[in-house]
Amino acid sequence: MSLELSQLVAGLDELLAVQDFQDYCPNGLQVEGRSRVARLMTGVTASQALIERAVEWQADAVLVHHGYFWKGEPQPLTGMKGRRIKTLMQKDISLIAYHLPLDAHAELGNNQQLAALLGIQVTGVMDSPAWPLGLVGELPEALSAADFSHLLSRKLKREPLHLAGHARPLKKLAWCTGSAEGGIFRAAQLGADAYISGEVSEKTLHEARELGIDYFAAGHHATERYGVKALGEWVAKQWGIEQEFVDLDNPV
Repeated sequence: MSLELSQLVAGLDELLAVQDFQDYCPNGLQVEGRSRVARLMTGVTASQALIERAVEWQADAVLVHHGYFWKGEPQPLTGMKGRRIKTLMQKDISLIAYHLPLDAHAELGNNQQLAALLGIQVTGVMDSPAWPLGLVGELPEALSAADFSHLLSRKLKREPLHLAGHARPLKKLAWCTGSAEGGIFRAAQLGADAYISGEVSEKTLHEARELGIDYFAAGHHATERYGVKALGEWVAKQWGIEQEFVDLDNPV
């Protein structure tokens, strides 16, 4: 089975409502390869290692969460950036990337997928429903910080960094995957017992203590591997093409 590249991209653009987002990078087709897609490789970041795996697997396209052409980055196609794009173009492999639209999707998005993985019941969004990049929810039962940390470690296969802001059990949670430690302020406003994101800054420790909220830095890669995996599985089910998710180890 195969489909036109243009049909694949149009279907994904519509599914993820890319027109509704002002992002830090272009969403959708970033590098154009062959016109038909029978094999789709998915991964979190379009690194050289992922591209080489796609070449080995003879993929027609690569679908990722972190693609290229970020605002503020150098424009020339030289060095590392040039080598990545050169490999894709020489092998006639397309690169398709969705950033904020994949974070926010109500079913396949990174935040929804993380909730499903951890068994959190979603009860709302951190900000506007039209821009649901962060979510709010509750655990089935209250857990100690140590037990919740163990849950994160077991499910994400990565030890989280826990910054304690209080000593009470954790029941109400807020979270935003990736690099979103600044959301701790909104989480505290919403009365969450803990806020989960991917990365952490030095100042986050002081913020957690002074806001009275626990913070868990669970890993940028670890919290965002599930959205693109779910999206690839959706594509395979929708169009019957082969897809393979590659989880390249990343401790960050």
